[in-house]
Amino acid sequence: MTQQLISEITGTLWKIERHVGDCVEEGDVVMILESMKMEIPVEATMAGTIKELLVAEGESVEEGDLLCVIE
Repeated sequence: MTQQLISEITGTLWKIERHVGDCVEEGDVVMILESMKMEIPVEATMAGTIKELLVAEGESVEEGDLLCVIE
């Protein structure tokens, strides 16, 4: 089963916490977005392995953008 993490806000990717090949559990923080000086964690909604990161630190994201794929 594949999971796609989607941005729920418009902002900037502030920090990547997990990288391609890392195993994650449900609820683990994968990355942190920043919007209007607030930090918003993006969490895995299932356990798996990070297959692909589609944004880099410092990059702007829009609401609905695909951020990461977990298998």
